[in-house]
Amino acid sequence: MSGAAWAQLGILMGALAMSTPLLGSYIAKVFGGGSAPGDRIFAPVERTVLRICRVDPDAEQRWGVYALSLLAFSAVSVLGLYLLQRVQGGLPVNPTGAGGVAPLLSFNTAASFVTNTNWQNYAGETTMAHLTQMAGLAVANFTSAAMGLGVAIALVRGLTRRESRTIGNFWVDILKGCLRVLLPVAFAGALVLVASGAVQNLSAGTPVTTLEGAEQVIPGGPVASQESIKVLGTNGGGFFNANSAHPFENPTPVTNVVQMFLILCLPFALAWAFGLMAGSRRQGAAVLAAMVLLWAGSSLIAPAMESRAPLLAASATVDVARGPDSAGGNMEGKELRFGPEASGLFVATTTGTSTGAVDASHDSLTPLGGMVPLVNMMLGEVSPGGVGSGLYGMLVFAILAVFIAGLMVGRTPEYLGKKIETAEMKLVVVYILIVPVVVLGFAAVAVLWGPARDSISNPGPHGLSQVVYAYTSAANNNGSAFAGLSGNTDWYNITLGLAMLAGRFLLMVPVLAIAGSLARKPVVPPTAGTFPTGTATFALLLVAVVLVVVGLTYFPVLSLGPVVEHLMS
Repeated sequence: MSGAAWAQLGILMGALAMSTPLLGSYIAKVFGGGSAPGDRIFAPVERTVLRICRVDPDAEQRWGVYALSLLAFSAVSVLGLYLLQRVQGGLPVNPTGAGGVAPLLSFNTAASFVTNTNWQNYAGETTMAHLTQMAGLAVANFTSAAMGLGVAIALVRGLTRRESRTIGNFWVDILKGCLRVLLPVAFAGALVLVASGAVQNLSAGTPVTTLEGAEQVIPGGPVASQESIKVLGTNGGGFFNANSAHPFENPTPVTNVVQMFLILCLPFALAWAFGLMAGSRRQGAAVLAAMVLLWAGSSLIAPAMESRAPLLAASATVDVARGPDSAGGNMEGKELRFGPEASGLFVATTTGTSTGAVDASHDSLTPLGGMVPLVNMMLGEVSPGGVGSGLYGMLVFAILAVFIAGLMVGRTPEYLGKKIETAEMKLVVVYILIVPVVVLGFAAVAVLWGPARDSISNPGPHGLSQVVYAYTSAANNNGSAFAGLSGNTDWYNITLGLAMLAGRFLLMVPVLAIAGSLARKPVVPPTAGTFPTGTATFALLLVAVVLVVVGLTYFPVLSLGPVVEHLMS
């Protein structure tokens, strides 16, 4: 990689190193049950909202009630966002005159945004009214991220409490997540984006005359405010169809780094908060180290692959060398403002964090460069994962890792003093199997059934990668895409919507069940035979377990897709 690429990676890692303990400590205090910074500002607002909603903040819930509250809130959110899209043509704050959205596309979009996936089968600036963007999509960006945060905190409570039947209160957790964590950081991020040139207005557009004399309308809208929570909440789904490749959403190389920082800051901070809430910074450090190792690996591979020429281009008379007039490497589908290496880093960051934001066309990546986002998502996006979902996904893998370690030495495994027994392992297996069954099942039908196969733009291994990428992205609640697949069809709107819902809620429920099961257990004092989980050895074991589980599950389809394409190129 070039010196500029190394400098960018260094700046990003430095910023994350400074923010992780600060944000992590703040999150631990917010959800720790005691006083927290900002109480004088936020506490009166929280009391008022909870009083209006008739919620007792001191009444905690068992895991089943917590799960039912989450599912009920999500169902109402999907229905509300669906109806808002259908009737937006008759509502105010619609300066572009956008009409109602088609039924299946409305369902797909509602499921997408409520599940933190933000898959877009539409062009945002021409399909959605400003009111829908602000009151529907942007609000869902806050609530979906807060739900993931709440589930992660509930699992941490389950791991750290002794003989407790409750794991918190969903309504209190989602309110704190939105009001105390997401809103302040998103507001600061929006100010930075506006100051850097991102658009923020309620305009229908500004007519201009181009240098060639043609008439053109420069679109406007509440872009920066939605962009900030889009990346901070690891959501994706930009105001414009071009997403973070659009200069009104991501104006400069500086904002490109700022967006990557916003994407990563909360997932890494949550690992730090876990250590503080568990009473052992070593436990949080082990989980954080595993996340960093996985993210760093993909963040080095993707830029390196994109900084090279594709094999076919290298063998032809195509000049791909870096020079004063060329960024070099694989520039197909890349923005000149960012170049291949910065785009590769963005690719690794977004697909490692369940963020659908993209600043380049993933369909144009080199075969092995395109395998990086696929593998990141297949890992369950725990490198470092989405807001909340990354932490609870990694903790599920941690439970699996201590179980495997226990089998090796012939004793009942323990994690944070809680015995991991049959009930927890059944739920862990369910958690691990749900997404692969959804991804590989739907993908198998899509490549065999004629009408679904017609959406594939490239026959052969790349076409298989397009289909597998779509379902992997949907079921893992990422939302990015290999752009060559025509997704706005009845088949893909329905099946991708179902994949999003399954990949979100059929994982959250087992996680909450694990939390409830562990919370009821006493803490077992450590002995000489207890496997230490706050060490570098455990962090390496955790990484190995993640890679082995994913490798055994997805290696065949990866071999038939990006690997074969690389060998053919």
